[in-house]
Amino acid sequence: MIRLEDVHKSFGGKQVLRGVTLEVPRGESMVIIGGSGSGKSVTLKCILGLLPPDSGTITVDGRPAGDGDRDAFLARFGMLFQGAALFDSLSVWQNVAFRLLRGSLRRPAAQAREIAIDKLRRVGLGPETADLYPAELSGGMQKRVGLARAIAADPQVIFFDEPTTGLDPIMAGVINALIREIVVEMGATAITITHDMTSARAIADNVAMLHDGVIKWCGTVGEMDTCPDPHVRQFINGHAEGPIAALR
Repeated sequence: MIRLEDVHKSFGGKQVLRGVTLEVPRGESMVIIGGSGSGKSVTLKCILGLLPPDSGTITVDGRPAGDGDRDAFLARFGMLFQGAALFDSLSVWQNVAFRLLRGSLRRPAAQAREIAIDKLRRVGLGPETADLYPAELSGGMQKRVGLARAIAADPQVIFFDEPTTGLDPIMAGVINALIREIVVEMGATAITITHDMTSARAIADNVAMLHDGVIKWCGTVGEMDTCPDPHVRQFINGHAEGPIAALR
């Protein structure tokens, strides 16, 4: 569904992506792991066209990323942002239905509200939350609202940016389970970026390790624990000593 071939991206004199090559199969969940500053978020932004790569190619469903109508291209994607990133001035249902109230996906307000309430129910929130505001919600509820917004338009591809950041272990487990259920139920292609190995194991079909601007290893989640690559072994086990520490 998504293919990156030798993608490079620099900011001034700093090289962030140094030749990323990665294939994400249709309908599967890919988790990209790596330390802070390794280029995980930059990779997602390049796929979405928010950042143009300096070189290399990115295709989505066989077509160059961003080719053709921009709104139609972005309509295929949903995104759960780190920290939920809800609009404080909008009610919960308006946050969930944000894309359905404007642009090419625009629906009548009553229909958009009905869809929003249905998606809230899918993530375990009742209709009584629809007219609340983000400040009235706990961190876990805000994350659920963000997840409902990500799936509101039934996207073909969903990105999850550090989905459990700031959550306690129990709520993180709930969010991981919801993500996995929803991806399977929708048949969507998913990319999650995280440094949380519990999330990676719960969400992934496949795992890719991004380090020093390249994919060091890619394989199934079941193969990860026996991967011989020292970067992967150090990262998944949280060891202070190893090749990653030596490069810092």
